[in-house]
Amino acid sequence: MPSSLLRIAGALFALALCGLLVGCGQPAQLNGSAEVYTRVKGWSADVAPDETNGPYLLDSGDRLRIFVYAQPNLSRLYTVDHQGLVAVPLIGNVQARGYTTHRLAQSIRSRLAAKYVKEPYVTVDVVQNRPFFILGEVRNAGQYPYVSGTTVQAAVAIAGGYADRADQGRARITRQVNGATEKMDVLPDAPIQPGDTIYVYERWL
Repeated sequence: MPSSLLRIAGALFALALCGLLVGCGQPAQLNGSAEVYTRVKGWSADVAPDETNGPYLLDSGDRLRIFVYAQPNLSRLYTVDHQGLVAVPLIGNVQARGYTTHRLAQSIRSRLAAKYVKEPYVTVDVVQNRPFFILGEVRNAGQYPYVSGTTVQAAVAIAGGYADRADQGRARITRQVNGATEKMDVLPDAPIQPGDTIYVYERWL
């Protein structure tokens, strides 16, 4: 075979081999999906779920320590109820869902200052985050306390491990973001947030 044809054949073989290697580099855990994170309602394929939402926003189940200087009857632990409210003596229910701790403190401060306390000093801290939920192919599906830094894989371990028919390569996270429900398929090392619902898929092979 002429040397020119040999060079062309070699080049074509190299291109084909490169394509195979690139294809092998895709994450097999997502059963052929081209992206680790699916772009859904603003969740980026390039950004992990816990990096998209900015400051921590309060919601039902969060346990808070509200401190009002020189007001021991107001300074105590509170839980955000299912309607997203905290019931504070003197001023009644205060919206907490969707607020940062700083914004909630400002809201309480302004309502106290309007009628009850002169120039109140108010702080709000999260004592315990709202729980996460895990469903699907795990041994003990249910609700569990959130701990900072928890990943999908850690959540599965907390729930007793994978069931026999679990797809251990991926899971779905459902999250409330600014009042909208968003869903994303993620790998086991993806971090979760308080209030997330994790669903572990069943494998079909």
